[in-house]
Amino acid sequence: MTAAFRDPACSRTANLLGALALSLNDEMREATEAVTGGGGETSAALVSIGHAPACSIDFLARLLHRSHPGTVRLVDRLAAASLVERRAGADGRTVALHLTPVGEQLRRQVLAARQQVLERVVAVVPAEQQAAFAGVVESLLKTMRGSDFDRSYTICRLCDERTCGDCPMGD
Repeated sequence: MTAAFRDPACSRTANLLGALALSLNDEMREATEAVTGGGGETSAALVSIGHAPACSIDFLARLLHRSHPGTVRLVDRLAAASLVERRAGADGRTVALHLTPVGEQLRRQVLAARQQVLERVVAVVPAEQQAAFAGVVESLLKTMRGSDFDRSYTICRLCDERTCGDCPMGD
């Protein structure tokens, strides 16, 4: 056991953070799945492809922590629903993924549903504490990323880059 978790206050805070993270994850998943009508990583795939147009299936598989065949099946479902289209990749061997206009519209709806859940929770933090709270969250996110910059894509797979401004994951 590390020294940090021998402190009862730290242990309690860690436990509360875990409960908050799980609750937020459950609510975001429920809200985004209600928009897409699909479970699993459908929402994250739409958001990620929109954030990184022309990404490859391999990139998407790494980002979503899915097998390559599982990601191919996910992309097949998205393509069959006219949400994603495959185009020739830059090197001729890969496929570049792009959202269709319908896929982009659904992406915006997913992001709005996610944002609504998060803003409802963050709104209870008093205005005078918002900046300090944002600083704590940024510090925690940087710690989660560690030195693996590619991990930032995984962490931010449902983020709305338009609302982030100076993204702490890009430092």
